[in-house]
Amino acid sequence: MSSVSSLKLKPNAKARVLTGHPWVFANEVEALLPANQDGKVVECRDRTGRFIGSGIYNSKSQIVWRRLSRERVALDEAYLSGALQRAVARRQITNAKGQTPKEAYRRLVWSESDELPGVVVDQFGDTAVLQIQTLAMDAVADLLAKLVVEITGVQEVIFRNDSNLRRLEGLPLEVRTLSGQDWAPRWATIDGFDYWLDLQHGQKTGFYLDQREQHAAVARHCAGKRVLDAFCNQGSFALHAARAGAAEVLGLDSAADAIDQAVKNAARNGVKARFEVANVFDWFNAAERREEPEWDVIVLDPPPFAKSKSALAGALRGYKEINLRAMQRLAPGGVLATYTCSHHMQDAELRGVIAAAAADARRRVQVLEFCHQPADHPVLVTMPESEYLRGCILRVE
Repeated sequence: MSSVSSLKLKPNAKARVLTGHPWVFANEVEALLPANQDGKVVECRDRTGRFIGSGIYNSKSQIVWRRLSRERVALDEAYLSGALQRAVARRQITNAKGQTPKEAYRRLVWSESDELPGVVVDQFGDTAVLQIQTLAMDAVADLLAKLVVEITGVQEVIFRNDSNLRRLEGLPLEVRTLSGQDWAPRWATIDGFDYWLDLQHGQKTGFYLDQREQHAAVARHCAGKRVLDAFCNQGSFALHAARAGAAEVLGLDSAADAIDQAVKNAARNGVKARFEVANVFDWFNAAERREEPEWDVIVLDPPPFAKSKSALAGALRGYKEINLRAMQRLAPGGVLATYTCSHHMQDAELRGVIAAAAADARRRVQVLEFCHQPADHPVLVTMPESEYLRGCILRVE
């Protein structure tokens, strides 16, 4: 591998890669490599020439280098197969119902946390949904998909390469299947509920697998209660609350197609829950809310308000506002389950937002449970960006 090019850090760069982070930014290197190295594996060295690792390179991206390994490796079938097998092995835990891996609904690959930068794979029973957001991995997309089939036994792979993040790597947007055949929407049973899944054309990879543990955690507080599921998407929190014996359940979302699907899911599962298309901020601020009964449980699970670091200040104001409105509409002793999926928002910022909202609402608020993403979305301790889902279940007195 002597012909592999090297990227060298600036002498005065305080690059996070020196303390274990897997990324190098364009402003941290002495010089960019020629464009013919884009999408290839290159070495990275510090200012003294010390080898830091092998990684994928793209001069078009602000993140010019992403580590594959601290060793010298090639992005070939052996590397991809090994990384995928290790990722699957980390998740080989059957659930209480004895579900086999082929029947599982789980995240199989979580990007840098699984040694495959820019690659996300979610498994939905016999189908895998593959998202690729880096140039080098896009070049081996079909090989990756075939290895996923080999290693997991799934029957189809859907490429959901429609995220705007691909544009940052100079990549086109596309949605297709490995077989070339359209994937027909269908019912799937997840955690005891039937959901209508459209993996090829639905939101994200078709279903929000990262909140499954939280659905059950919130449901424990819902028996006999009035429950509001704000930003409900397909209605998972609402469905779990209704089955747990909630007295009343209302789900809100601004997307009409999400509400249509939530209604369909509730009917299919025989649970009693109402759903409305609404802008949640406007709904809370409407004058008629002051005349309505208070809620016993409110779930706030909004989309990411901070999609970039520069948007964080505005996002914090939005998170504070929505948590304040929710606290004002909770009955004394009520439960607020509040979440953020913005990786730019750390634990300290979330707790600060909640504290500020509690102060303005003049409510005594206690933490019942701190919440984070599940184990199949592993957090790399040297990469804060790999942790994006955090939240709290609170008692509001």
